[in-house]
Amino acid sequence: MTTPAPTTVRPVVRINMAMTADGKIATSTRSVHTFGSPRDGRHLYELRAGADAILCGARTVEETRATLGNGGEAFTRLRVDNGRRSHLLRVVVSGSASFDPRAALWEHRFSPIHVWVDSKAPTRKVERLRALADSIWTSPSSPLDLAAGLADLARVHGVRDVLVEGGGGLNDALFRAGLVDELHLTLCPRIFGGRRAPSISDGVGVPRLADAAGFHLASMKRQGDELFLVYRAVRSGVGG
Repeated sequence: MTTPAPTTVRPVVRINMAMTADGKIATSTRSVHTFGSPRDGRHLYELRAGADAILCGARTVEETRATLGNGGEAFTRLRVDNGRRSHLLRVVVSGSASFDPRAALWEHRFSPIHVWVDSKAPTRKVERLRALADSIWTSPSSPLDLAAGLADLARVHGVRDVLVEGGGGLNDALFRAGLVDELHLTLCPRIFGGRRAPSISDGVGVPRLADAAGFHLASMKRQGDELFLVYRAVRSGVGG
């Protein structure tokens, strides 16, 4: 089995998530988002070190107060050793352009912040973000065209590999569009429960089994009480 390769159409897309044994990525109140071991934390930064860009939904960035950084000097060196730029391009999806201008991300300007917005996003909100972001990409259609956004990252920004870190709504849209090449899951020995607790793929979902995104298990490692799983998409070619 080989690692997916980028094409001229779009970058390789990998999703990385930690989830509980009952498939949750946060508690029902969304007050707990981080629950993996230190090894899972290192794994996250190792994956970031192999990517050109990181892609997250605005709500996830707001709720977790994420800065989407490298994880320190050692991981920055690893990025350079991997042939990457010293820092990731940080891409935030905010279809309605409602990304909070007070989010912690804006306080950390160590690398470019690129925001995706829907073609129907209110002009006033888009202009507010334009004053904060390094660049804005507007989808050619509504709802936001994720494939077009990824193609823009490849064509305009030279991005070969994208790491996606949620949330569940963004993941769901990527799965349904057939845009996910690899899924990295850390299975943690906890149970959150709760009907409203978010999972790795919320949002619209699919109505039929035949519509489900298909993956095969590429690798599995046990570290302590956690399982580190890698799934690869069942299809020919990166472009789907």
